[in-house]
Amino acid sequence: MSALNTFAPDLSNVLTLGLHGRAESAALKSLNVVCVGAHPDDPESGCGGTLAKLISDGHRVTILYLTRGEAGMKGQDRASTGAIRTKEAVHACQILGAQTVFAEQMDGETTTDAEKSRAFTDLLSSLAPDLVFVHWPLDTHRDHRNAAQLVYEAWEAMNESFTLVYYEVMTGVQTHHFEPNCFVDISATWEKKRSSIYAHECQNPDRFYPYHERMEKERGSTVRMDRAEAFVIVRERLPKPLIPFQL
Repeated sequence: MSALNTFAPDLSNVLTLGLHGRAESAALKSLNVVCVGAHPDDPESGCGGTLAKLISDGHRVTILYLTRGEAGMKGQDRASTGAIRTKEAVHACQILGAQTVFAEQMDGETTTDAEKSRAFTDLLSSLAPDLVFVHWPLDTHRDHRNAAQLVYEAWEAMNESFTLVYYEVMTGVQTHHFEPNCFVDISATWEKKRSSIYAHECQNPDRFYPYHERMEKERGSTVRMDRAEAFVIVRERLPKPLIPFQL
């Protein structure tokens, strides 16, 4: 049994959800969707297929990177690395059709102190999100955990005004104890997700993308889809006619 399958959910307790189709979603309110990732390539890896699907359905998506990935290249100084990874992040967002925003914390030195938490809450609030995706908080990478904590604190400070959704990255390696209650069919958007991941050339995507591809296929087989991404929805805050997920 693979590390991923160790965390496969009990289907009797899981809702299998999909996204509204283009024609149906056209009659719905266009949502402001924000996906928060600790570093460039995290949002694309965790839920790029779902973001691409939301964008194709007419929703506005912003990817908010907590850092510019300044510690992500061995032997390079932080300024040079940050510049390279910023350019790649913008390219990845262009592939998906998303807007790009940076929270200007430092890779490997992120914090959830009161000052940074207030600044992050102000930034997220300025984007007026209806729906926010972020890392699952039980993760081996401290920056991932801090991103999750900052979003949770913003969610509380903003009176839980947006739907909070957690995504996984490399479950069984980084993400642990992740039990999804939502699956999104990305059979039609996985190639765009892959292209957005491969925009991060300096990270050598051939090194890690195969793991994500296997996750997509295993999550899909769990719910009888070709490929899927899995999520934990904390609490649905959108009126039923407006939610981007449906039974």
